[in-house]
Amino acid sequence: MPIYKLENDKIMELQKTTFSYEKIDEVRCLQKFIINSIDIIEKDLFVLSSEFGDWEDSKRRIDILCLDKNANLVVIELKRTEDGGHMELQAIRYAAMVSNMTFENAVNAYHKYIDNNNLGIENPEEAILNFLEWDAAYEDKFAEDVRIILVSADFSKEVTSSVLWLLDTIKSS
Repeated sequence: MPIYKLENDKIMELQKTTFSYEKIDEVRCLQKFIINSIDIIEKDLFVLSSEFGDWEDSKRRIDILCLDKNANLVVIELKRTEDGGHMELQAIRYAAMVSNMTFENAVNAYHKYIDNNNLGIENPEEAILNFLEWDAAYEDKFAEDVRIILVSADFSKEVTSSVLWLLDTIKSS
C-alpha cells in the first residue's frame, strides 16, 4: 500500500525504501529512534535499558527492555531486515531470561542505563516508582508477566505463523 505526504498543496507518493538502503542500523539508529519515541511502540512504556545483558554465561543482549504501567517487563526486539529473521525465537529466549527479574534488578539495570546515556536522573528507584505510581517497591506485584514486542520493517510468514500460533496457544490455556 503506498504512503503519501502533503507537499505544496499536492499529494505526493513516498518512494518505498528499506532500512538497509537508508543505512539505518539497529543499534546506533533504529534503537535510538525507538527509545526516543517509545510511545509510537506503545503508550506508557518506561525504558529500563538498551542492550541489556546482565546475566551469567551469555553474551546475548535485549535490544530494549521496558516496564509497562502494570509493572510487567516488556522485551522489545528490533530487526532492520525485511523479514524479521528469527526475532520471535530470540524474543522468547530473552523473555525467559528476564522472567525472574526483581525490582532491585530493574533498578540496577536502569541505573546502568542512566549512567551509560548521561541522563542525569538522580534516583533511579524513585523514577521507576513514580512511573508505576507506587509509594514503595512491591516485589510480589513486580514482573508478574513478561510481554514481547517485535519491531521490523516486515515479517516473514514464518515469524507471523509462529506468533499467531503462540497467541492461539496462550488463549487456549
